[in-house]
Amino acid sequence: MTTHRERVRGWVERIADARRGDSSETLAAAFLLAATLAALVWANSPWGETYQAFWHTPLSITVGAHGIELDLQHWVNDGLMALFFFVVGLEVKREFAMGELRDTSRAAVPIVAAVAGLAVPALLFLVLNPSGPASAAWGVVISTDTAFVLGLLAVVGPSRALRLRVFLMTLAVADDVGALAIIAVVYTDDLRVGPLLVSFLGLALVLLLRRMRVWRGAGYLVVSLVTWTAMYLSGVHPTLAGVMIALLLPVYPPRRREVEHAAALTRAFRQSPNPEYARAARLGLERAVSVNERLMRLYQPYTAFLVVPIFALANAGVVLSRETLTAAATSPLTWGIVLGLVIGKFVGITGATALFARIRPQALAPGLTFPQIAGGAALSGVGFTISLFIVDLALEDPLLQDEARVGVLSASVIAALLGWGVFALGARLAPPPAGPPTKLLRPVGRRDHVRGPVDAPLTVVEYGDFECPFCSKATGVARELREHFGDRVRYVFRHYPLDDYHPHARYAAQAAEAAAAQGKFWEMHDTLFRHSDDLERDAVDGYAAAVGLDMERYEEDIRTGDFVTRVEDDELDALTSELPGTPAFYLGGSETPRRHDGPHDTATMIRELEKLLP
Repeated sequence: MTTHRERVRGWVERIADARRGDSSETLAAAFLLAATLAALVWANSPWGETYQAFWHTPLSITVGAHGIELDLQHWVNDGLMALFFFVVGLEVKREFAMGELRDTSRAAVPIVAAVAGLAVPALLFLVLNPSGPASAAWGVVISTDTAFVLGLLAVVGPSRALRLRVFLMTLAVADDVGALAIIAVVYTDDLRVGPLLVSFLGLALVLLLRRMRVWRGAGYLVVSLVTWTAMYLSGVHPTLAGVMIALLLPVYPPRRREVEHAAALTRAFRQSPNPEYARAARLGLERAVSVNERLMRLYQPYTAFLVVPIFALANAGVVLSRETLTAAATSPLTWGIVLGLVIGKFVGITGATALFARIRPQALAPGLTFPQIAGGAALSGVGFTISLFIVDLALEDPLLQDEARVGVLSASVIAALLGWGVFALGARLAPPPAGPPTKLLRPVGRRDHVRGPVDAPLTVVEYGDFECPFCSKATGVARELREHFGDRVRYVFRHYPLDDYHPHARYAAQAAEAAAAQGKFWEMHDTLFRHSDDLERDAVDGYAAAVGLDMERYEEDIRTGDFVTRVEDDELDALTSELPGTPAFYLGGSETPRRHDGPHDTATMIRELEKLLP
């Protein structure tokens, strides 16, 4: 029986683990929560009147006889949030070009789930608000707050949730695409053609800068400011300027010649330090990385830890008086938002995923279970940031805006609790094993690299790292096993690069996959292990040439191919299976292979495999 003190200690350890690990989302969610609570406390304090007075303070920027005058809240919503949507656009562009959304087979399930997670909440909202001014707020329930969801997942989610995290991140990107499209199409009025044409001209200039291979951000900044101003004057919400500019900016993996040029400039500076060489080296390094990735790395911390919390501070300050709460408790608008976000997201995402998986049983990634998906779908009802943003666009009546904000805040709390409850129920109904999983997570299939007959009665699966000295010795064991068992065994190699210990292993794994595209995986595999102590990038490329690869195709495949995804898939399987290191072996007969925890010398492995023979 777990005591209360043990449960509290477990929660503290989970939070500490999130802080020690990939904690950016958790920390961003904490900043956002703190800003929200500060807004509520401020608005409901004895000095609550100063909240409205401060955020409605007018501020104008004029040049000559022309200018823009907004209150502080709208400078935040229309101005600062343009930077937030710019970063969202950068992330969307990168995911389509180089990330999860590039591989349609991997992204199919979360995309379908995202579409259902947009449509079902909107339909449920319109059931309660079919007409009238409140019906325009159906867009409030369509979006998921990625920062809050991933932060909550780190705290209340299951311990083996790597695949769920990837699923939710992919879903969130697809969700953002839908939300941005709806904002652009639905929440635009009073369109003025002249300024709109100027904004299109600005976008054309951004595209021209891209075609001219301009890689410095300053040139884009000037054009972007003009484009934002013109779009604001046109009647289209100006935050969309940030999205459209981001989608036009180039994103690409580093080109080899530019990396080598940057290295040469850096070497020249090291040999002769002076201001000119320092500037040349810095520009060379900047040119090697796409504008998209440099700007995303630059602005992401500002949007996560400054822009979005300021937005919450400016928009979440609802006066929770008896009159407001009474009106919200009886308002179809409030209940429509709660119903749409909490139930709509949960039913839409879970139902669409279940239906898609029934049609394509292999669509779900290994290790991703329906209790996990249900918990993640429940957390997706936290639609905080974009939901509050659309409240301001969809509703003009301050009373309706307050009712909608109460609905968003209530739905976010309920969705967080529901997600926690679903995860807890799933853990109780299907308790995770006491130790690491023993079965091979992903069955051997066509994607695998197999030595030996594919229908052999014995299977050996190795998760290895080309820079691991123990793995290079284990290749001898695999060879001896094949010599002993002959056609009765098949040997499968999967990647598990340990970046903390072997900095060159990941590139070597990608090189092996690029060789596989030319039908020479095993030649490259054997060569890399023979030289496991010399896997610098140039050396690996030399081995690729030595095994007879078409080097032009190899270099292009390394730069733009899907091999990064393939290596990451194997790595996620290994991490989900909690493999302690490399080499790690699974042994099996006609059934699913199981982890081999004993010594991996030839004699021991032969004895274990012989036990599996009929």
